[in-house]
Amino acid sequence: MSIVEKIKDIEKEIARTQINKATMSHLCQLRARLAKLRTTLLEPPKGASAAGDGFDVEKVGDARVALIGFPSVGKSTILNTFTTTKSEAAAYEFTTLTCIPGVINYKDCRIQLLDLPGIIEGASEGKGRGRQVIGVARSADLVLLVVDAGSGKADRQRELLEAELEAVGLRLNQKPANVYFKRKKTGGVSISSTCRLESINETAVAQILHEYRIHSAEVLFREDCTVEQFIDLVEGNRKYVKCLYVYHKIDMTSIEEVRRIAALPHSMVLSCQAKLNLDVFLDKMWEYLGL
Repeated sequence: MSIVEKIKDIEKEIARTQINKATMSHLCQLRARLAKLRTTLLEPPKGASAAGDGFDVEKVGDARVALIGFPSVGKSTILNTFTTTKSEAAAYEFTTLTCIPGVINYKDCRIQLLDLPGIIEGASEGKGRGRQVIGVARSADLVLLVVDAGSGKADRQRELLEAELEAVGLRLNQKPANVYFKRKKTGGVSISSTCRLESINETAVAQILHEYRIHSAEVLFREDCTVEQFIDLVEGNRKYVKCLYVYHKIDMTSIEEVRRIAALPHSMVLSCQAKLNLDVFLDKMWEYLGL
């Protein structure tokens, strides 16, 4: 059985398992196994780099920003609009096949903007160029998730992109849980907390550590956290990155829809073709980078 098949089997078992005290231990074990399999799936083949041919772009400037989205949402158009680099843009899918860098000079800073190939559903399982795109995204200071506001599928695109990036350990607009965790060679497992735990308990913690074959460790909860957040802590390879959702091609939708989108958290509207909100795009990017 392949790793992808094992992942799908565990996902199905989690979905059909009722959540209660009796099943909590089993669910924790399943979620830990799922996290380990997803980490294994994204490891590059032996002798290959994490990024891959055409994706090893040197980081330059004061910050790096990655454009991520499905094919034909206008990522190349955004790069062409805001930088002097010319990335091929066309009405058909998969115009961009490698990572194309450009530089934005704004407020005395140089911001590297990366146009990445469109990812497809299943990128987190290694489909298409998902592994390479995600590898570059992990090196970015800011991720711009670009969706097509005029397609009628923008919300679905956003949902799918979030799920793909979440599955590979990219945590968008999140902070790691305030939990102290240290592996030890001896002494067993010590679990304590300075707050009330509602989303996780000691049994769940012990089960997760057992799944990772960690038999001696010190755990101190300074705040409540979920099972998934604790697994992230144990994995130790999660990337917490700021994310701005860019709803592109707003000239192709209604003003009511534009107003609805603009009110969503971490979101902005843009049309390069109609030159709408170009200055807002730069200001928002600057704000999220914290330069």
